[in-house]
Amino acid sequence: MKANHIETLGDELYEALRGQYTLAPLTEREPDITIDDAYHISLRMLQRRLADGEVVTGKKIGVTSAPVQEMLGVFQPDFGFLTDAMVFADGADISIADCMIQPRAEGEIAFRLKHDLVGPGITEQDVLDATETIMPCFEIVDSRIRDWNIKIEDTVADNASCGVYVLGSTEVDPRDVDLPALHMTISRNGEFHSEGLGSAVQGNPLTAVAWLANTLGQFDIPFLAGEVILSGSLAPLIPVVAGDRMSLEIAGIGGCSCNFV
Repeated sequence: MKANHIETLGDELYEALRGQYTLAPLTEREPDITIDDAYHISLRMLQRRLADGEVVTGKKIGVTSAPVQEMLGVFQPDFGFLTDAMVFADGADISIADCMIQPRAEGEIAFRLKHDLVGPGITEQDVLDATETIMPCFEIVDSRIRDWNIKIEDTVADNASCGVYVLGSTEVDPRDVDLPALHMTISRNGEFHSEGLGSAVQGNPLTAVAWLANTLGQFDIPFLAGEVILSGSLAPLIPVVAGDRMSLEIAGIGGCSCNFV
């Protein structure tokens, strides 16, 4: 795909983000689009956000668990960038009208890095060695693609369907817990909704983060000390609307909550 066309598509996604509207799937309009094309479209979208004053604060992997893959019909992980404009504090009120289009909540384990990681060649042990703490997290994904009618190229181009994310207020050393065995429960409006294990994300969250480091390493994008890495949803995505209160608890780590207004 030619560079000027990549810029045009990235600009379209950026304008949809700012205007809070959706677009027809890129894969319908551009049947020959590749994942490499999609990644460069996402970089153009990110470039526009950085020009607005946003700062990259981390990276994310998505579509890692079987329930999410089945729900979206996308059967390989996506990847994208986090910025300071996306993060909310534990217990925050999030205005859907101000920043969302068709949001869905997912419960995750977030990693905070103390050392850089530069792929390829990153192992699970490398990820563990580079991680300072882990914490519970809600990622509120949001697609600029109409009706979530996405293929892998659509979501990669759309910055992995990033919306916003909420970090829990407790952080623990990942060496003190059994990451695949971590049990998460999610409640909506005070009632149990779903649950999942750390093993839902590629068998181990460390595996997912290593995959992301190696995938971005192919594009010469490193993980940097201090960044937050979202490792993927442990349970199916949950559509949310104004008035919903979401909370989760991960045994051995702590909880996280947010309110949609």
